[in-house]
Amino acid sequence: MVKAVVGEETRLQLAEDRLAQSAIPAQVGLVIGKLNSKLDRGFIFDLVPTPPNDAGDPPCSIIDPLKGAADKKKVSKPKSSVDSSSLSIDKEWVAEHARQVSRLLVGGVKVVGIYVWVGETSFKNSTLVLCQTVTGVADAAPLLENGSDEMLLLHISYSPRSRWTCRNCSVSSNITSSSLRPCDFKLGKVLNSLQTFRCIYSFCMRLPFTHENMSKAKLMNDVLLDGISNHVKELKGAKAIVDGDLVDVITDGSCASGGVHEVEILFPFMKDTSSEASSQNNVVGILVFSGTVCSYSYLNSKEPISQAVADIKEDIIMSLRTRLDMITDEADRETATASENGSETYIKTSKMDSINQIIQQPLRKQCMLTFPRRVFIPWLAGTFVCDYLLPAESFEALSDHLFELLSMEAPEGASTFLQPENELPNLTAKPFWNVVAPSYQISGTAHIVSQSKKSQSDPKKSIAKNVNALVAGFILLIAIMLGSVFYARSFN
Repeated sequence: MVKAVVGEETRLQLAEDRLAQSAIPAQVGLVIGKLNSKLDRGFIFDLVPTPPNDAGDPPCSIIDPLKGAADKKKVSKPKSSVDSSSLSIDKEWVAEHARQVSRLLVGGVKVVGIYVWVGETSFKNSTLVLCQTVTGVADAAPLLENGSDEMLLLHISYSPRSRWTCRNCSVSSNITSSSLRPCDFKLGKVLNSLQTFRCIYSFCMRLPFTHENMSKAKLMNDVLLDGISNHVKELKGAKAIVDGDLVDVITDGSCASGGVHEVEILFPFMKDTSSEASSQNNVVGILVFSGTVCSYSYLNSKEPISQAVADIKEDIIMSLRTRLDMITDEADRETATASENGSETYIKTSKMDSINQIIQQPLRKQCMLTFPRRVFIPWLAGTFVCDYLLPAESFEALSDHLFELLSMEAPEGASTFLQPENELPNLTAKPFWNVVAPSYQISGTAHIVSQSKKSQSDPKKSIAKNVNALVAGFILLIAIMLGSVFYARSFN
């Protein structure tokens, strides 16, 4: 359980000044940082306000039932009455914001909770809705391999006096007032002490689809999602090399040197999955998912190197799942647009829409689908956040996206963006035997056809070869018989 939290003082003080100058009665947003259950510590990098919803309404407001009743009766509110104001939060909208922001974060950096800017009394009267909001955020942006069932609730109070308090909220148990536990909170230097780790990871998944998939009307994206989930198990057991040294959990330690530390993922020798799949009689085709993923991870000086490796592995899987979600969402939008326009031909021929198609028959020709490109954008103190560009999108789309979700201004020009993924992840659907042994089938068939044509084109040469073979065999038989006779006489 996290018992102490350190917040980046430059970012949090900037957020407090911004809120104080805005004179708004309440605000809710996301807490970005890291939680380390082994150290029992949390680190806050930044606070990101949740934007207004699609209708333009703020996601958080104050409700005062006594004031409403007084207005209804057109009488003044009694001065001696107890303040019963509380918070109204659009929980679903805050959770959706968390889901989209989590896509922009790299290894180890997470949505670790929410913050709320409100007076002390309204905060105390809103325990239930705050816990529900935290739980919704945890469901939308899970900590995955972190294994933690807790998130942070940061309260910035402006009345009766300005102060910061941090609470730990358990999201696995039933939500009650006891779900919130206070933890030590202080401001300090967090970002300047981060260590940077980078990994260029190449992968190739061969995912067979069978008659069973077709009988269950399984979608291609479901087969791909199952493949990514299975790859998680392989990636967990993989060894890692950091700056040329093998990471050993037993002798694991922190990293003192600066700069960018290069990480390599090592897999043990494995059985050929395509050969293994060839023994399955019901396999009718294969989805080949391959490409390169670039991953960054940031490590606090007190965390071990193995944590950076775990964060990178988790980031790789998160990046693949995010791209699959994006391309599926894009296919849904294209299909909906085409249906509204009555363009049935477009629906049938759309390459993007093929990811949502039911596998109905073995593929007769190869098709390829390119996944979004991951782009890294400078963020805070030399760190990066990321975003994804669909093939038809330009860099201009990043600016609006980053401002809306992270309240940050993207750097002007694409020269500051990092695009290290040379081979974009792509999905290729092929008939099964074209993947298992394409060259064998072609060369073997060509050889048979060639021999057949030679025999048919020159029958006289073929007969002469057969006669010569018979003569040679007859001579060899006579030689063996004569040798046996001489051998028998030599003993007599």
